[in-house]
Amino acid sequence: MTSSTDRTQLFHALHQPGPLTLPNAWDVASALIVEAAGAKAVATTSAGVAWSLGAPDGDALSRDLAIDLVARIAKAVRVPVTADIESGFGKNADEVGETVRAVSEAGASGVNIEDGHEGSVRDAQEQKERLAAAREAAPELYINARIDVYLRRVGDPADRLQVTLDRARTYLEAGASGIFVPGVTDLGIVRELANGIDAPLNVLAGPGAPAVGELAGAGAARISVGTALPEIAYAAARKVALEVLTKGTYSSAEGGIEYGELNALFGN
Repeated sequence: MTSSTDRTQLFHALHQPGPLTLPNAWDVASALIVEAAGAKAVATTSAGVAWSLGAPDGDALSRDLAIDLVARIAKAVRVPVTADIESGFGKNADEVGETVRAVSEAGASGVNIEDGHEGSVRDAQEQKERLAAAREAAPELYINARIDVYLRRVGDPADRLQVTLDRARTYLEAGASGIFVPGVTDLGIVRELANGIDAPLNVLAGPGAPAVGELAGAGAARISVGTALPEIAYAAARKVALEVLTKGTYSSAEGGIEYGELNALFGN
């Protein structure tokens, strides 16, 4: 796929019926690795991107740096790219629209926009305006509206399902293409969410979560792993560094991708 339009159309189609499985990347090398492993699309993790560029996760990264990385990844891989842009790198709806327009122009086929804000979630109507601005800025883009009610444990646990369904309806009215509900892997809740949301459902999985097939069987159309890849990569880096510095040995450095194989990915 060479055309940006073709990639975006393909990305939409990959959610129907799914499951679209996305091991999240955080830089060009990890994106190339994920693509070479057989991923049908490359999704970024905002936390991993921020860490790699010297910032903490949580709207602290420069918008320009984030967009530059999206452009680099989109240029490097052949498959569609969807960018996690946190809450949109904007204080208001207009600024979110500017971000989304720039991300689309950088070559992305999709974005994640979260409603999490300052330890809780934004007012649903305010988030609706932000999503509507994103849709107006990029009419063809796949907009994955993230609802953080479960992830941030907002309100009474007994009310979270209905609150999430209500927010999903509001966000779809604003033009969202799909709904992302991190913090939920219970198959019963996933099933209720999938049945209650008239759009593809994205869930966040990882160690201890049901397998991809089980989540898909419950109705999830998209399964991503968030920060799992950079966390394990940085854990490996720490393990090697500690061994070299404390023991003067190198055994934990075994098993890495061979230099020539990794370097060759950049020649495509």
